[in-house]
Amino acid sequence: MGKFLKTGLLFLLIGLSSVAQKKITVDEIYRGQFRTKGMDELNAMKNTDQYTVLNFDKPSESARIDLFDFATLKKTATLFDGKDFSELKTFDSYSFDPSEKKILIAVNSNQIYRHSFTADYFLYEIGTKKLEKLFTGVQEPTFSPDGNKIAYASGNNLFVYDIASKKTTQITSDGKKNSIINGISDWVYEEEFAVVRMFDWSADSKKLAYVRFDETEVPEFSMTVFEKELYPKTETFKYPKAGEKNALVSLHLFDVSSAKDQSVNLSKYNDFYIPRLKWTNDANVLSAQIINRHQDNLDILFIDGNSAASKVILNEKDAAYVDITDNLTFLKDNSFIWTSEKDGFNHIYYYDKTGKLQNQVTKGNWEVTAYYGFDDKTGNIFYQSVENGSTVRDVYRISLNGKNKKKLSSQNGTNAATFSPKFDYYINNFSSSTVPPTFTLRAAKDGKELQTIVENSALLEKMKGYDLPTKEFFTLKTIKGNELNAWMIKPKDFDPAKKYPVFMFQYSGPGSQQVANDWLDYNDLWFLSLTQQGYIIACVDGRGTGFKGAAFKKMTQKELGKFEVEDQIDAAKVIGNYPYVDASRIGIFGWSYGGFMASNCILKGADVFKMAIAVAPVTNWRFYDSIYTERYMQTPQENASGYDDNSPINFASQLKGKYLLIHGSADDNVHVQNSMQMIESLVQANKQFDWAIYPDKNHGIYGGMTRIQLFDKMTDFVLKNL
Repeated sequence: MGKFLKTGLLFLLIGLSSVAQKKITVDEIYRGQFRTKGMDELNAMKNTDQYTVLNFDKPSESARIDLFDFATLKKTATLFDGKDFSELKTFDSYSFDPSEKKILIAVNSNQIYRHSFTADYFLYEIGTKKLEKLFTGVQEPTFSPDGNKIAYASGNNLFVYDIASKKTTQITSDGKKNSIINGISDWVYEEEFAVVRMFDWSADSKKLAYVRFDETEVPEFSMTVFEKELYPKTETFKYPKAGEKNALVSLHLFDVSSAKDQSVNLSKYNDFYIPRLKWTNDANVLSAQIINRHQDNLDILFIDGNSAASKVILNEKDAAYVDITDNLTFLKDNSFIWTSEKDGFNHIYYYDKTGKLQNQVTKGNWEVTAYYGFDDKTGNIFYQSVENGSTVRDVYRISLNGKNKKKLSSQNGTNAATFSPKFDYYINNFSSSTVPPTFTLRAAKDGKELQTIVENSALLEKMKGYDLPTKEFFTLKTIKGNELNAWMIKPKDFDPAKKYPVFMFQYSGPGSQQVANDWLDYNDLWFLSLTQQGYIIACVDGRGTGFKGAAFKKMTQKELGKFEVEDQIDAAKVIGNYPYVDASRIGIFGWSYGGFMASNCILKGADVFKMAIAVAPVTNWRFYDSIYTERYMQTPQENASGYDDNSPINFASQLKGKYLLIHGSADDNVHVQNSMQMIESLVQANKQFDWAIYPDKNHGIYGGMTRIQLFDKMTDFVLKNL
């Protein structure tokens, strides 16, 4: 009887265990069952110590813009309520005029590329509650500093709308699809410089600076769009691939009152980019950043608003490349703050208005990862850095003279900040691999936590039912002596006496990071579901990834896919030697650059990796765009071996393991051409493999049931082949 009781108890415990650990499904993940709460469209006001949040009211199915005080976190007003306006019950985004008494509200947004979109815009006056539709299908409407006018782009041309007179002035008239663009970036600027609006108002609202793109000589790329029509249509757009012609750019100044348009003489530059333009606090001085095609020599120009004469105020050179950021900040006297990697790590520098260096504000073998702003009343700069380890983020303040540095964040993980206009308070967004996003109000002077705003305890409680393992962070040292950031997730019922298959994940692109102590994304949730089926998941950031200094990041220059692939293969060998790992069952997965890597790994590491999944991969850098590729590789004409020696299409004959190749047919970024060429190479090498093309899907491969079907397919491939 005693034996029976013990056996019964054992079965009971097993039963309880199986009930306790619910299985995560792909369906749950992509239907939002693990979605976190946050603060949508959080915007700090500029004139008062308040902030706005976009909230959604379920009963009325309407959106509203709520105003809160930083000091008390109390809601002081609803600035706009969609339920009061049938045409704007829900909306996509909003922006304030400089007085913060009017709001531009966007609806019917139509995505163009990654950042760009057209939308219909309404103007709402908060005081009178008057709503008026202004624009249909336009881009980037932007208030003038005096709030009297709105500049916008439509049909590749620029316009200015006068709010009082309701008069529209057309600034340019030569705009034409696939030919001339005024004031809006072309495809490659948008993707690689992360910029869409290429116009800016002067501080006195009298002038508008803009960039004109002449795409006439840029080669075109065409995609077939299938939809459900009898005859598919063709989408054609300008896409400069590595070594091909870029758009010719010119910089212009438009005087609103006189309608005079003059161009800035940039004839001393040849084959160059204008990644940023920004009026300084002096209404007559425009700044523009000019960088050469190799992207290793950047000038900041100061341009006279009347004569259009220019002078170089700062020059930045790098043996590899100079990163483009939005960190350039002008103080009241037109002195400025700038970030640079010139001492080997990304740091903050302060220059006077003539471009003379006044001080290197931050120093050390660590990186500044975000610049939050300057408080002119205290002389403090606020920023985020990895001073406490490259996988974590902390918030700091420091004086402009580089003294009185203080760490404001207190929790170990990833901290990000949104500061109040007067820099008295900030909202800290914290997460770690075990703590979902938590928003707290803190004092800017010392980081003291004042109040919790949003937390995700309900999600944590829900996830307890799944009894999930956590990431173990560590440093992996390869046989070559390279020390690399890594994490590993073992099954919850991990038994060190067993041998487990390992599924590796990476992205590996220049300056990227996957090994970070922050909350779980959709990929992480999928990985957790695989641990429930007996797999160990591992991730290693190889050489070339970010936040460990310029030398580590830029050592892959001219050889994309060489050292990064070596590191993944070497890391797999180290992991394969762990006593609890089955070295014959190691797989690898990646998307985009990660797909390029996974493809190379299954070929060049044919004896190490049993299987690989590559989604939307680059298979030859000759097929990718000029700005990104040449930043790291120069042109194919200059560096043919760098391109060809690391392109998986040239090594198809080395395939031994199982390979799944996935792409969207309407990927405007990494064209499906990459996978088609890979498929042809594998076919001609007489290699068997699996592949899937998702019709009319872009680089993200989503929409409807797409992600669920895609990740179910990948799960099935892992289960069958690893």
